[in-house]
Formats: sequence, C-alpha cells, structure tokens
Amino acid sequence: MHQSVVALRVLVVEDEMLVAMLIEDYLCEMGHEVVGPMLRIETAIQAARSLEIDFGVLDINLAGEQSFPVADELRSRGIGFMFASGYGASGLPDRFDGIPVLQKPFEALQLERLISSVRENR
Repeated sequence: MHQSVVALRVLVVEDEMLVAMLIEDYLCEMGHEVVGPMLRIETAIQAARSLEIDFGVLDINLAGEQSFPVADELRSRGIGFMFASGYGASGLPDRFDGIPVLQKPFEALQLERLISSVRENR
C-alpha cells in the first residue's frame, strides 16, 4: 500500500455505517482525505455538486435509491469515480459502461488499484 503519492479528497457514498467506516479506514491508510460518508442520495448530490472532490466511491443502492444522480453530477464536473456493490456491474445503465465496479466485500488493495486505474485513465 501507500503507492499513492497524491492525496485525494474522496467522496464516500455509503449507507451501511460499518462498510463506510471500513472504506474510510482504507482510504485514510492510503493517505487520502475522506469526504463523508454521505448516507443519503440528497446529501450526496449536494456534496458532488458543491464540494472540492477528486474522486468518488459510490455504493449503488442507498436506502432503496440508486446513486446514479450522484455519479452523473461527478461526471459533469470531470471527477473520476467508481461504484461499489454487492451485486457487481449487473443493473448498471449503459451510460456507465466502463465505470469500474468494486465487488463487495473487498480489500484495501483492490480499492487502491481501482482508484489508481481510474486516475491513470483520465
């Protein structure tokens, strides 16, 4: 770990607190700053629209709502992101083809590799 030379401000959108805390721990260990976690779509959209963010990790399903509006907001600002889901990429709209999906449960190294991959391909 600790390959990241650039510390990122990472928006975490996750409604399960234990998972959010785990992601936060992983990101902090990598030297990143966590924005959030955002537990609801409305607050996540506001954050994606207005806060200084370098990257996003978005749970697809938050309390029965999908995080796609948050992803659209990040994309419109040119901010890289990935989805995190227990269901993998199934059910993603076509407009998100090519966006990485981190399959839950995951380990820190998987998260770090995907962040690096998305950042390199921008």
